[in-house]
Amino acid sequence: MTKNMGTTDRAIRFIVGALLIVLAMTGTIGAWGWLGLIPLATAFISFCPAYRLLGISTCKLN
Repeated sequence: MTKNMGTTDRAIRFIVGALLIVLAMTGTIGAWGWLGLIPLATAFISFCPAYRLLGISTCKLN
């Protein structure tokens, strides 16, 4: 897997994913908040399968 996510993209995904999980754990938004695991996981591995399908990359070239 080639990285296709930049630092800002990863940070935003991490924050949104963590927020959704916390809201799901507190019962504020219901069970669908567990979908926050998806942006959280993609932030950790720096790879988004949807970006690959669409030919998008926010990762700066070295």
